Amino acid sequence: MGSTPFFRHSPQDVGPQYLEDLATGYWFSEALFTAVELEVFTLLESEGMTTDEMAGALFMPVSGLERFLQALGAIGLVVCNGERYYNTKLASDYLVPSKSQYQGDSILWRKGLSLGWQDLTECLKAGGRVNFPVEEEGPERFARRIRKYINAMDNIAKTKVAEILPFFEGLELKGEILDIGTGSGAIAGGFLESFPSLSATLVDIQEVLNYTRELMDKKGLGERVSYLPSNILEPWSVTKEGFNLVILSNIIHAYSEEEIPLILDRAANCLKSEGLLVIHDFFPEHFSAKAALLDLNMFINTYNGRIFSGTWVKEQLAMSKLYTTELIPLATDTALIFAAKDKKKLASLRLDERTRLIARIKAMGFGEVLPIDKESIHVADWTDLRCQYGCDRYGQGHCPPNSPTPQKTRDVLQDFSHALLLEGEPPGNVFQSRVLDAEREAFLSGFHKAFAYWAGPCVLCATCAVGATDGTCRNTRDARPSMEGAGIDVYETIRRAGLNLRILRDKGDYVKYFALLLLE
Repeated sequence: MGSTPFFRHSPQDVGPQYLEDLATGYWFSEALFTAVELEVFTLLESEGMTTDEMAGALFMPVSGLERFLQALGAIGLVVCNGERYYNTKLASDYLVPSKSQYQGDSILWRKGLSLGWQDLTECLKAGGRVNFPVEEEGPERFARRIRKYINAMDNIAKTKVAEILPFFEGLELKGEILDIGTGSGAIAGGFLESFPSLSATLVDIQEVLNYTRELMDKKGLGERVSYLPSNILEPWSVTKEGFNLVILSNIIHAYSEEEIPLILDRAANCLKSEGLLVIHDFFPEHFSAKAALLDLNMFINTYNGRIFSGTWVKEQLAMSKLYTTELIPLATDTALIFAAKDKKKLASLRLDERTRLIARIKAMGFGEVLPIDKESIHVADWTDLRCQYGCDRYGQGHCPPNSPTPQKTRDVLQDFSHALLLEGEPPGNVFQSRVLDAEREAFLSGFHKAFAYWAGPCVLCATCAVGATDGTCRNTRDARPSMEGAGIDVYETIRRAGLNLRILRDKGDYVKYFALLLLE
């Protein structure tokens, strides 16, 4: 969520510059690919290096290497102190092979996938993939490719399972896990490590399971794991209603619209009456840009994979007679759907109501729904000056001086613990109505103090009551104060949230609308 990494502009900002950012996006990825391939971060990890020392270690001339290190510094991967370069914490944690959270294999796997993108035009003309693997690559080369793939997926899955496990915190999970299309087994492995009473059956093709077994043995989990070589689209030779937990991680997007209902129905049949199904995948409702580009990647690099909406997946689960949660967004680019035969089982999960609320509000049509620290809401004493001097709405409706003072706003914030920043687009009355719907949804979800502010004056009514005999608002039920009218510095608050907002120069510029929803 938020702005594209490293891009200083968004589509709503200066158009040509954003297009330039897109066109040069590969500069960032190629610099990262090269640094990982050269093992730059391994060389820098212990004591750092000067450019001369690194040039000697890599057998390269200093001239180009110095510029390369400067570029790595500019994108936040290394830092220069005097003449020595060192890893940043990000690089140290994730780009040094000896570290447990190493992501280098997954990064280089992405480099391999990028080759297929060079055929995008041909794929579009052909209506599908055109770059297919060589049929006669031989068993050894195929095994190496599988091992590389498993390493890459293991890098990613280890970070994901750390986000998934908290939803099960405090539960006494025991019994059997069925992990379909297990890959490296990292998701099931995370559950096994956290819940000693669980055992697992991992389902994937034989070539994948050969390496998965090695990984599980290294983790000391081998005795609690059984392996079932299988093509997921063929019948599963597992016990019907025999599993307490069924996992489908990054499986949905790998198959077609015709195949997914079959897979979900089989997963439902494997669940015990008190069992839980965990679906972990990419969804457009959570991270629309990443989901859309991944969908295009599946078009280029797979046979029939594609991205499906969380709404569609939930509809398919309902057809398999399963109850579901809302789409639960993770902090990263993926999200979860939990399903069960028994609706009460879903209530046992540690689902933060605020997280569930965010998913419901996002589904109303907001571009962004960002949780922000209450402390990041910047209240200033100057904002009403912009209203009094420069706006023809001053003195009308709920604009200053008929709005809360900055001090009143500071006092109000003391009574709230959480806040959501909502981003939308014109028309203003539609956006403001949507904000009221979000506030109502929060109230019905148990946040009884929920209260919204929006940026700009109230435009809900076609004709404002101001100008009537007493100038009193006739729609106090729906009217809400503006952020700036109540003393909130909108630009600074949005900047602190990590979003872009700029002053519009031309009437045709794209307008963003924002609102603030306070929760307690």
